[in-house]
Amino acid sequence: MSFTIAIIGRPNVGKSTLFNRLVGQKLALVDDEPGVTRDRREGQAKLYDLDFTIIDTAGLDEGAKGSLTARMQEQTETAIELADALMFVIDARVGLTPTDRAFADFARKANKPVVLIANKAEGKHGEIGAMESYALGLGDPVQISAEHGEGMGDLHEALSALVPEAPEEDDEVEDDEDISEEEAAQRPIRVAIVGRPNAGKSTLINHLLGEERLLTSPEAGTTRDSIAVEITWQGRQFRVFDTAGLRRRSRIEEKLEKLSVADALRAVRFAEVVVMMMDAQNKFEEQDLRIADLIEREGRAIVLAVNKWDLVERKPNQISQLRTDADHWLPQVKGAPIVAVSGLMGEGIDRLMTAIQEAYAVWNRRLPTSALNRWFEQAIQANPPPAVSGRRLKLNYITQVKARPPSFVLFCSRADAIPRSYLRYLINSLRETFDLPGTPIRVTLREKANPFAHKRKRPS
Repeated sequence: MSFTIAIIGRPNVGKSTLFNRLVGQKLALVDDEPGVTRDRREGQAKLYDLDFTIIDTAGLDEGAKGSLTARMQEQTETAIELADALMFVIDARVGLTPTDRAFADFARKANKPVVLIANKAEGKHGEIGAMESYALGLGDPVQISAEHGEGMGDLHEALSALVPEAPEEDDEVEDDEDISEEEAAQRPIRVAIVGRPNAGKSTLINHLLGEERLLTSPEAGTTRDSIAVEITWQGRQFRVFDTAGLRRRSRIEEKLEKLSVADALRAVRFAEVVVMMMDAQNKFEEQDLRIADLIEREGRAIVLAVNKWDLVERKPNQISQLRTDADHWLPQVKGAPIVAVSGLMGEGIDRLMTAIQEAYAVWNRRLPTSALNRWFEQAIQANPPPAVSGRRLKLNYITQVKARPPSFVLFCSRADAIPRSYLRYLINSLRETFDLPGTPIRVTLREKANPFAHKRKRPS
């Protein structure tokens, strides 16, 4: 089992910067504003030959019972319970504060090994602050600059006494590498939950986990980082990403919200299936359509989830109407699974997880070449391509070049002359014939080489 270390300390001492440095990616949002991190975030850290799990936490801060600040601290306390050791971080440029002293007592009471980190220790002011930290009674401070990567050798020496050697593991498959349907059925499915602010994304994931793992609040914008959690559902593994709400670009003014949105977009690109969550009382709004269009452009499988279904007055044929509305407003992903759910009450969760698995299977599907070209001939006979400038367009054959999403190359005589409307006809026919509901389909046009192009005309 992996050795786990939680990074703790008061707000704005550089915990998330250190987390990003150790995992080797900018996974956690970093900003000068205190309190950016709210949910706890896990990552796989590597420091030279040391491999361990690391947890970034919200800054230890006091708040009224039940408040967002208090619940952020509860998340931090949970991380401390899960950890095998702690890294207590202070800001060496500021020196010790009363809050540092109070939470050093908190760290001692955890009764776990503590490595004292004096971050931002570059320069003379950092040296003085690091010396002050001896007063905490947590041992010798390790002076580092997480932002500039200084002091990592000293940190490695401090952690070497704690972290056991990890066994070697096979590398994971690249994000969009084409894999067989059998391999796809065995791998954890990467799922991103996206939508407008306050659509209930975190509430849904908490219900799947069976615990208050992610902070929720009636206030829009509670989630900032894209947090990944591992879920097992009826024997199948999922890696689910909760994301910040996506508002219209014109309404995004704060730098922090821009970072949150960028983080959510990265989660979409990393995912294999994206669940677009809508509020049942305000569904298919303009921003919902923009988000669906983004998912389709990124080539990800899509599942539509209409949340807060428990708040809607029940009427006959409501689900059928949802299907009709989805196909009307989102023709580019026609047939995408649409599920009515209540993240709070747990309604429709089984149907949602089934829809995710089905969408993933379609996204990974490969079509037999012989069946594909039989369909192609029939589609052309049923609706021949139009003549352009009096010249007939010749479509030769089609082949699938990859899955994830299903992608095809169509060989033809004049690629630039084929109307987009005819391509849409082919894609819709392909979708219907081979049962590819909702998944993005890519068709690339390629002109077949002219075997006589190298021969020159004889002079008359």
